[in-house]
Amino acid sequence: MPINDEKEEDDLWEEFKKTKSPALRDKFIRQYMPLVKYVAGKVAVGLPASVEFDDLVGYGQFGLLDAINKYDTAKGVKFKTYAVTRIRGAIFDELRQIDWVPRSVRQKSREIEDAIVSLESRLGRTATDSEIAGSLNMSEDEYHRTVMKVSGTSVLSLNDVWYAGDDNDNMSIGNNIESPSSLNPDVIAEREEIKKVIAQAISELPEKEKMVIVLYYHEDLTFKEIGEVLEVSESRISQLHTKANLRLRAKLTNLRKGII
Repeated sequence: MPINDEKEEDDLWEEFKKTKSPALRDKFIRQYMPLVKYVAGKVAVGLPASVEFDDLVGYGQFGLLDAINKYDTAKGVKFKTYAVTRIRGAIFDELRQIDWVPRSVRQKSREIEDAIVSLESRLGRTATDSEIAGSLNMSEDEYHRTVMKVSGTSVLSLNDVWYAGDDNDNMSIGNNIESPSSLNPDVIAEREEIKKVIAQAISELPEKEKMVIVLYYHEDLTFKEIGEVLEVSESRISQLHTKANLRLRAKLTNLRKGII
């Protein structure tokens, strides 16, 4: 039987916390499997056809199980909100391991990020598209075409938004939703600082890019739905999303060096 109301669900979570009942775990899995498929569908946007949707769902199931086992009602976060982060994180972890992004595309993505880091350090403000294109010796049209080529890599960008090239030195937004009870005060303080830095970097994005980021990650809209809100094509939203992610990674690489 499906879980029908919040009070019933809260009671079941309390029971599961005490008993770790396999029957209850299975009930939660059945209840939230549609969420795994929904998140996998969102991640699939922009990935090459060689990445199978069913594989993404399989990766996401590990995240759902992890979320069920670690969920803590005392934190006041709805399970669905917590689970989306864990599911998305599990999918990204697997995608990183299978290394599906062609090396040439990853290299181009890094070149753009490096150009933004260099420009914004010099200018002390957000660089325009034409300035970024100029520093890469491209026309603005060529820059936009290049952004579309690397758009498949950008789905990983916000999950790895505190990433500096070392696999052991990785801080994602998802990490910030982890239960803090196991962390020492220094780590908690550092993560609070990182949250502020991420929020500041998003606030400095060009207006349309900022709106895409907020609607996609916070309001959980699809590119198609965001396109309808902003009255532009889905491919234009994909381009704005990629540009925003490239800018954020560049900004956070710069800011990170000053914090840690």
